[in-house]
Amino acid sequence: MLRKILYAAVLLTIISCSASKNASVKETRSKKIMIATDYGNIVLKLYNKTPLHRDNFVKLVKEHFFDSLLFHRVIKDFMIQGGDPESKHAKQGQLLGEGSLKYTLPPEFDTSLFHKKGALAAARESDADNPQKRSSSTQFYIVQGKTFTDNQMNKMEEKLKIKIPENHRQVYRTIGGDPFLDMNYTVFGEVISGLDVIDKIANEPTDENNRPLKNIRMKITLVK
Repeated sequence: MLRKILYAAVLLTIISCSASKNASVKETRSKKIMIATDYGNIVLKLYNKTPLHRDNFVKLVKEHFFDSLLFHRVIKDFMIQGGDPESKHAKQGQLLGEGSLKYTLPPEFDTSLFHKKGALAAARESDADNPQKRSSSTQFYIVQGKTFTDNQMNKMEEKLKIKIPENHRQVYRTIGGDPFLDMNYTVFGEVISGLDVIDKIANEPTDENNRPLKNIRMKITLVK
């Protein structure tokens, strides 16, 4: 009888450990989101290395916070930006970009996460007003960027007193991005489908404040 009890206990332990392992794998699996626009859909994965930004974004998506907001700031060869709650009912030509919820997030910089084309990052106020580089709770941008030569990156390193790793250089040379933003703005995800949609949006004509002349609305949902 004792042997049977011990065998059952061992079996339960194995099952328990296996379940815990599976739960752990499930918990660390990257969250994915989809941004639907009139130009097509953008699917992104959120990084587990930036849990504060990941969880905040997921929370807002579940609350449908982003639905009908605009990509209110678009700069070709740089990025497309959205997440200003004031953009939902903004009049045509209205200056946008100051809206947010009443909290910010601490930076979650990681040298392995950089501003390659398709990177998802948090917008923030300037260093003068925000020396801690805290992120906006709602505003984000997706990098379009452009390619850079080694000579251009060498000059950038010298001017900005930064070091661009070789594996990042390879991406910036071939795919493109915005290397001058690295370790200054929190990158917390990347596009896995829909880079062409970013190009389409980035090519839209804008006014003097970089707001598209045509409203480009979004709807963000979680995807499996």
